[in-house]
Amino acid sequence: MKEFKVTYFFDETHYIRRFIHMESQDNAEKLIQSERDQYISFQDSRGIYHELHTRNVRVIQISEYHRIDKTKKHD
Repeated sequence: MKEFKVTYFFDETHYIRRFIHMESQDNAEKLIQSERDQYISFQDSRGIYHELHTRNVRVIQISEYHRIDKTKKHD
């Protein structure tokens, strides 16, 4: 399972990020496309609950995310 970062941009300075786990980028894109013009809800990485209507989003970006464990020391 891969992790993808989905960023919903409302304008030049306002956005929300969501992380999803899918088998491929193609599957992640299909999920985002299936959510067009409807309400979606999710918790962000800080545990904050969001509801948004995708009709109000100007741009959506999807990219594979490679999480870095910040608890480990790097020598």
